[in-house]
Amino acid sequence: MTTIAPTGTQHIITAGDFQAVVTEVGAGLRELTHRGRPLVLGYPESETPYGSAGLPLLPWPNRVEEGRYDFDGQARQLSITEPKFGNAAHGFTRTLPWRLDASDESSVRLALRLFPQPGYPHIMDFTASYTVSSSGLSVETTAHNRGTTPAPYGFGAHPYLTTGAPLDETVLELPASRYLTVNDRKIPTAVHDVTGTPYDFRTPHPIGTLPLDTAFTALTRSPDDLIHVRLTHGSQGVELWAAQGINWLQLFTADPLPTPRRRAALAVEPMTCPPNAFRTGEDLIRLSPDAQVSHHWGIRPL
Repeated sequence: MTTIAPTGTQHIITAGDFQAVVTEVGAGLRELTHRGRPLVLGYPESETPYGSAGLPLLPWPNRVEEGRYDFDGQARQLSITEPKFGNAAHGFTRTLPWRLDASDESSVRLALRLFPQPGYPHIMDFTASYTVSSSGLSVETTAHNRGTTPAPYGFGAHPYLTTGAPLDETVLELPASRYLTVNDRKIPTAVHDVTGTPYDFRTPHPIGTLPLDTAFTALTRSPDDLIHVRLTHGSQGVELWAAQGINWLQLFTADPLPTPRRRAALAVEPMTCPPNAFRTGEDLIRLSPDAQVSHHWGIRPL
């Protein structure tokens, strides 16, 4: 009997010293290595992703409180997919099979048509394109509203970065000057300046024992017009970069995950909007019929 992986077909792409593995289910990044060194904390082919590891989050990232929101005067109810907190979390596409749209040795593009779901009466076409080159991994995700009415939309991705060292000893550089506090249901309550708080990583320093499941914004871009988040330990390092349109980053130290993944890596999640954006409307994209939007980010070693 042929064994089928829980995440379906495994798409392996290579270029120079880089190799990535992208999965059919969820269009997720299962592995990324440079000269055999992991840049993300992956998982075996025989397992499903832990903690949304490596997955695009569509058509919204993070949480929608109680799964309820209003759009264009219509009250809507999403399915509750985070029972512990009573929220709808991370969209619809994480467990769906994506079809192969194009591929070569160094790149793969997967596609998915999302039909209307409870609380989301829209038809959306998504593509997720992964490319490795001599400089690392580049990812482009595109959303296309194929329906006849405007659709609320937000993008996120969920890679776990690693230097190979214990997270507590890892140095974080994060160019963000504001962060969100949340209530016991993980829903934002207020925005704060990072100055004078443990959440100020504008000057790089070790993460230590600080638990993070925190959204950051007011992101400073470098002269190349990108956001750069860097993790280093000694001579080893890894960077996530994000292009225009990514105005939020969720950082997660994975404290709730069981050993050996608890605090084994740092999820650095590029997002177009904050948690609960379907409720608040903050930075929510209103995607008109036949309109498209793309998001670009990547990972490289330091």
